[in-house]
Amino acid sequence: MMPSLSAEENRMYNKMWHQTQEALSALLDKEPQKMIEPQRNQVFIFQTLATFYVKYVQIFRNLENVYDQFVHPQKRILIRKVLDGVMGRILELKNEMVELELTEFHYFDDILQDLKLAPQQLDIPIPKYFLKEKLEVIKGREKILAQILADSGIDTSDMKYPVKSIPFDEAVKLIQIAERARQGRLRALFMKQIYLQEYRAKQSKMLGKKVTDTWAAALRIQKVWRRFHQCKETEKLREEEMIFLGMNPPPLFNEVSATVIQAEKVDHLRNEVQRKHEEDYREALVTIKNDLKLIEGVDIKENLQDQIRHWFIECRNLTGTFPDYPDVEEGGSAIIFSDKTIQQVIEDIIANQEEEEKNKKKKKKKEKQPKKAKKQKKGTKEKNKEEDEKWKMSPSLFLPAMKEGCNAYKEIWMKKDESWNFSQDYDPELIKEEKRKELQSEIRIQVDELMRQELKNLKLAVDRERERPVKAGKKKDKKKGKKGKKKEKAEKKDKDLTADRTIESLYKELVEEGLLIQALKVNLSDYIGEYSYLGTTLRQVSIEPMPSLLDVRQLITLYGIWPLGSAAVHEKAPLVKSLLLAGPSGVGKKMLVHAICTETGANLFNLSCSNIAGKYPGKNGLQMMLHAVFKVARQLQPSVVWIEDTEKTFYKKVPNAEKMNEPKRLKKHLPQILKLLKPDDRILIVGTTRRPFDAELQSFCKVYQKIILVPRPDYASRYVLWKQIIERNGGVLTSALNVSCLAKVTDGFTQGHIVEVVKGVLTDQRIRRQIHKPLTAVEFITAITSMNPVYKEEEESFKNWYAKTPLGKKRALAITGGSTEKAKDKGKRK
Repeated sequence: MMPSLSAEENRMYNKMWHQTQEALSALLDKEPQKMIEPQRNQVFIFQTLATFYVKYVQIFRNLENVYDQFVHPQKRILIRKVLDGVMGRILELKNEMVELELTEFHYFDDILQDLKLAPQQLDIPIPKYFLKEKLEVIKGREKILAQILADSGIDTSDMKYPVKSIPFDEAVKLIQIAERARQGRLRALFMKQIYLQEYRAKQSKMLGKKVTDTWAAALRIQKVWRRFHQCKETEKLREEEMIFLGMNPPPLFNEVSATVIQAEKVDHLRNEVQRKHEEDYREALVTIKNDLKLIEGVDIKENLQDQIRHWFIECRNLTGTFPDYPDVEEGGSAIIFSDKTIQQVIEDIIANQEEEEKNKKKKKKKEKQPKKAKKQKKGTKEKNKEEDEKWKMSPSLFLPAMKEGCNAYKEIWMKKDESWNFSQDYDPELIKEEKRKELQSEIRIQVDELMRQELKNLKLAVDRERERPVKAGKKKDKKKGKKGKKKEKAEKKDKDLTADRTIESLYKELVEEGLLIQALKVNLSDYIGEYSYLGTTLRQVSIEPMPSLLDVRQLITLYGIWPLGSAAVHEKAPLVKSLLLAGPSGVGKKMLVHAICTETGANLFNLSCSNIAGKYPGKNGLQMMLHAVFKVARQLQPSVVWIEDTEKTFYKKVPNAEKMNEPKRLKKHLPQILKLLKPDDRILIVGTTRRPFDAELQSFCKVYQKIILVPRPDYASRYVLWKQIIERNGGVLTSALNVSCLAKVTDGFTQGHIVEVVKGVLTDQRIRRQIHKPLTAVEFITAITSMNPVYKEEEESFKNWYAKTPLGKKRALAITGGSTEKAKDKGKRK
């Protein structure tokens, strides 16, 4: 039986939407009041920004959930608009906090306590519509990529698990060794059985007689059984007590329940209903517009003509001449009559005349008093200097869109009666209102052409005016000439080197050359970690804490996934063109790059030094390669350009062993590429490095706009990692396995080490034996002892390197006692 969408669920999500909209409108009312006033107290400013940030994150979480669950197409359009605005505002607040605190990582422990929120509620989700709305496109692209790889003989399955071929003689030897070992084990088992039989025979001879006292034997069996039974009962009671106290998970905790399966079915059904309602809504937009054109088109045309004629006559009566008709580029008559009556237009004409007269009088007064103005300017300059010292919030590009969305909600949906719309289908009346405006603007263009001609005829008949041909002046020609030269230069720079080739052919070539690769299916939620609960406390004592893994995950969401996933956010939000992930090997840098592509459906281009070595040789070849990569990346955006071991591109001194590969080929071209990237281009350059100290710092930091230090996992993260990775690989957690001990002992080891050890220990045979022999910590500890951890010295070297980056220098100066303003000035000078 197929599940159905219940009225209770619709009511619940409608209630959530109304509550979220009320919270958003209240926040929008408070924000301008606090942000307009200039402040000097840095702590107060950060607290204000952080409070707004946390509240916007809560609103975003609710709106994202509502947008995903709603099936009403018109509501979804409005929610989407507000959702993009909230995302952009969060990014703006994040940028303000970075500029204020001079660090990428922030801690909100005290604010979370005041708002009574858990740290998990600060986690930033990835909107599901990033993939839902282009699922078919992504699937089609994956099929094409798989087909090209298959045709070129590159199998992706072989890339994941490479199989080494061995000679026939060695294979025979291996089989012989395995067979002899098997026979030896069987022989040993047979000999053991013979030995036990002989041992029992000797024991019976030594005793000489059998035990005849059955009562004593029965009593002994009872004692053993009762002890065993009581131990089991005690263990059971202890386990129940631990479950009751919340110290242990309940039985069948990890198994999928029937309610979860039912919820997945309902979610699938909801997606189908969403799709159907969207299709019906699109069809209705066309049919309703055509109906309106037939029924109301003639009346709209006549009303517009009457309105414009009346305007001609009134202007003639007031000014003595007919008005000039607005050009098409200016918007035609829509500029004059935009939501205005004829009386209001007349009042505007009179007001404009009065303003012109006042402006003439003011100009005369200013000419008479030039000396006084100079003295006043000196005073205003001094005041402006004092005001500049105070902090002011930069203007937001997303607040108007959010306010517009809130106003639309209040006007249309806040008190709307939807008792008739049980299925939550489209509202035809709202479509009529929207299409009536569109139809009016289309008819207005036709009416403007007719009325322009009518105005010319009136001027000829009444005022006897004729149009005079406009003579092109010499100055204009010069300006045009200058502009023409600039355009020619720009065209030369942006010359299309592959104008005669299609995107499909370039795409195929890049795949065959190995520059466009298939991203691994990894979600960002698979990057496991825990929050840093001591961040605020350590900063109060002037100790800079190492970021936690979840802090890194949040930055990847904010700087990488959100801008790539939403075009509206990417165009207006603070632009992040390049991102650097620096950290020791095994901390998950490569995984994060693949997660960005998976969550946004982005193409992945690999421009690592090792990958481009020997490909497209020479300067012209390199230029052609970069042109092809970024042309395809723009056409099929979003796209991620990944440079693994990016420190090699910026080597201080190239090692002799790598000189043949020309690792510094891209060094001069990367800054030029970044300049050419526009807000419309959803392209992100991501570099990963495990030895950033080998690169030239200045050129390195010029290319990478945001630098994220990826640390080794702390105790809390290691505890969660061990638990989840063991369970994901088929392990069962029991009381015999001390996970806390494992997390403590493995300090310094990375996620890569933990995954490798778990996969090595949990073989198929060991997983089957878990019922009789539970897992213990010793098994994992013995396996990890052969690996080299990340020592504190290596971690300190990363910290010291980060302190030399522009943002690190500013932060260090601010901590040591210098003000943030001095730090900013120092960074600007450099």
